[in-house]
Amino acid sequence: MDQQKIPPFIFIYCLCWLFIISCNNAAKPGDQKIVADPAKMDQETSESIRQALSFAIKNKGMIDDSIQLKLIALVNDFYDKNEYTNIWSHHENWEPLADTLLRFIQKGELYGLFPGDYHYKNLRSLKATLDGDSLKRMDAERWTRADLMLTDAFMHVLRDLKIGRLNADSTLFNINDSVTKRDFYSYSLKALVEHKQFSELIRNVEPKLAGYLDLKKSIPRFLDSMDTKEYTYVPYPYKANDVKDSLFFISKIQKRLKESACLEADTTLKDSAQLIAAIKKYQKKKGIKQDGKISASLVGSMNLTDRERFKRIAITLDRYKQLPSFMPEKYILVNLPAYYLNVWDHDSIAIESKIICGRPTTRTPLLNSVISDMVTYPTWTVPSSIIAKQYLPKLKNNPYYLSRIGLRLVNNKGETVNAGSINWNKYSKGIPFKVMQASGDDNALGILKFNFSNPYSVYLHDTNQRYLFKNASRALSHGCVRVQQWQELAFFIARNDSVNLQPGEVLRYNIDSIKNWLEKKERRRIAVKNGIPLFIAYFSCEGKGEKIRFYDDIYGEDKLMRERYFYGK
Repeated sequence: MDQQKIPPFIFIYCLCWLFIISCNNAAKPGDQKIVADPAKMDQETSESIRQALSFAIKNKGMIDDSIQLKLIALVNDFYDKNEYTNIWSHHENWEPLADTLLRFIQKGELYGLFPGDYHYKNLRSLKATLDGDSLKRMDAERWTRADLMLTDAFMHVLRDLKIGRLNADSTLFNINDSVTKRDFYSYSLKALVEHKQFSELIRNVEPKLAGYLDLKKSIPRFLDSMDTKEYTYVPYPYKANDVKDSLFFISKIQKRLKESACLEADTTLKDSAQLIAAIKKYQKKKGIKQDGKISASLVGSMNLTDRERFKRIAITLDRYKQLPSFMPEKYILVNLPAYYLNVWDHDSIAIESKIICGRPTTRTPLLNSVISDMVTYPTWTVPSSIIAKQYLPKLKNNPYYLSRIGLRLVNNKGETVNAGSINWNKYSKGIPFKVMQASGDDNALGILKFNFSNPYSVYLHDTNQRYLFKNASRALSHGCVRVQQWQELAFFIARNDSVNLQPGEVLRYNIDSIKNWLEKKERRRIAVKNGIPLFIAYFSCEGKGEKIRFYDDIYGEDKLMRERYFYGK
């Protein structure tokens, strides 16, 4: 019988397939490479590093079945530029820098870091093995793994300290920094090896912002009293009309109350009175209102354990890293969860003010910008989103609703339109008119507003509802930021323009002219010559002395970050 010939295209396909397989399967690092002469250990380790990286590059950073280099491209780049020389050991002995880095990782929580992110358990175990077993100390493969993990850990620490673990939103704070470039990591590690100045390097990498330093300073005391016990997470809200879901929820509440010693471990709830009493006991322990009711605030308190609080600390430290490395000499910082605005002048707070920010449904956006102008006795053009959601449904029921609340309808020529002549039922998503409020003491913007460039049509302003500043929770606006100390802010901006006036320049306003226009209730647009940078940020905790003050996660931003970047920590 004639032998069948293999078609040429199949033969070529098989050769290509075998070639691809061979490329993607670089030699896996060996389990052991014994080197009897310590003087030859560095040479053998260097060769093993080359082989391990060749394998790791093609296998998503894996150097064995359980160890993955998180920053494989950066690690490979460093060793490639330095002839694959091992840097953390020499002739079967640890370099002092290796011990320094390990101690730093062990105490990483003091910096808002999690030791587990930096190979800590593997490195600690490997170090104990190499220190305690003379035969295994002769294994170049173990020294190779140690060197690669330490380099990866160092670069990972460097990145997390400098820019954090949160992805910076390009509309927020532009990070235009050398840390985003590959050379930064190689340069930093090489400088560390040459100069041995680990603490100085860490200080140079960290933010210098007062808020960051104050919060970090408060961490040791928090950790000393931290309850590290793991508590049951209580899901909320639940489906009250679903028996299965309700029973599941109550079982979680019951378990959580037992963990807090508010119910005996062997207790079986027989009626609602027992549950109410246990909840009141829990509320008393936590210093919150003792009403015995299941609510979002109760469940929030149960889920905000010390472990979760530490994650909020870590997230807040990372948010400071999204600010510019060097802040301007003068700037305005709005912290939404704390409901305050601070004006900074040369590292000192010049003005502190309460604020009112957007509701969770109409959030104040996080942004940075520059104050460009101020307006005395401003008019208010109602945002189209408010018109569509709030006013249009009411106009369908009552065409004269706008005039009743002091607003007027305006066409694209600026002419007032009779709202009663419009068939409002034909509009569903918006209207082809503007809705405006005239200037005056009753205007929603108050008697002064501060403009700054942004795509959200928001601004800082006074308010005609100043009594709301007495509220503890002040997420009440449509998105703009109402400022209690608006006058002090306006005068600060005017004073800054006067002080920075250059010879030959003319300034068309000062503090006295602002006072005069306000007294006469004149509408004036005031161009700011030296714009004050503005940062609207979201810091849900801050250091106060040695204590940490936690604020409500009003927009759920921390919850989102915990789930995205800190899950399982």
